Amino acid sequence: MYPFRNILFPTDFSPNAREALKYAAAFAHKGDGRVLMLNVQSSKVPTNLLRLPEDAFQEPVNQWLLPLRAEARNLLADPFFANLEVEAAIVDGEPTTQIARAAIDHQIDLITVVTRGRKGLSRAFGSSIAEEIVADSPCAALAIRPQQRDFVAQFNGQIEFRLKRILLATNFRPSSVAATSLATQLSNHLGAELQAVYVIGDYFDQISAMFPEGGLAALTRLRSYVEERMAHLARSDGSRAVTHVSEGRPYEEIVRLAAKTETDLIVLGTAVHNSLFGGTPVLGSEIERVIRNAPCPVLCVPAARVMTPLPAFVTQAVPT
Repeated sequence: MYPFRNILFPTDFSPNAREALKYAAAFAHKGDGRVLMLNVQSSKVPTNLLRLPEDAFQEPVNQWLLPLRAEARNLLADPFFANLEVEAAIVDGEPTTQIARAAIDHQIDLITVVTRGRKGLSRAFGSSIAEEIVADSPCAALAIRPQQRDFVAQFNGQIEFRLKRILLATNFRPSSVAATSLATQLSNHLGAELQAVYVIGDYFDQISAMFPEGGLAALTRLRSYVEERMAHLARSDGSRAVTHVSEGRPYEEIVRLAAKTETDLIVLGTAVHNSLFGGTPVLGSEIERVIRNAPCPVLCVPAARVMTPLPAFVTQAVPT
């Protein structure tokens, strides 16, 4: 899973896009890999746009392509891309579909995507395009929000990784297996401290209040189970994780701990659900809230898709 060899950098050529550019370039440099810069337009774009002669833009029908090519060339000239293999592609279609297709066609290992605060509910149920990209991604996706804590910088022409602390959010379900593996690999390869957190959801408190006889016993057993699993994770070969067990709303506890420990990267597994009202994949509210509120980038690692977002109760240990 790591190092990442093929990295997809989708961009709309906005200033925020450069926040994702530097991470795409940094991971490509670290993994001796390459970057595919992808822009998706609603209108047909010539496949050879970057190589078209200047006189081709004299035609009125083609004049809108000139600033598009300038934007692409401007990003390709970014200092972070120096001494790196970068391919640019401008295609037409629906963004999430084209990005997912490019990830498969080019055997992408990592997608970098910038999230932004939404103004109103411009899309169904308030879902942002960035979250749709993460939900539809067949590979790991790094969600970056401007004004977050950075762990990539450029100094004297050299890219520096300043990844000191990784926070793995786990629930010991199958969806956490790949995230645990990738977080451990990143920690080992980049020399970062690995911390892990399990959040016991506040719905157990609600169950205990409604059914005190059975609810309290179940909560006690769950706490014991979690403590045992976290202790095993801390002792596992190759991980050496500092572990935390919290109780409350999962996204709030993850974000709070990330801020408190000055975490540079949150890693979590994404068990994507198919919407009950159609085929659009959805992440689930807790993951979306982590992405929107995290003080640092969030690395989302996909697992098998399921059909329902209802919580599952663990009845036996699941290997991590």
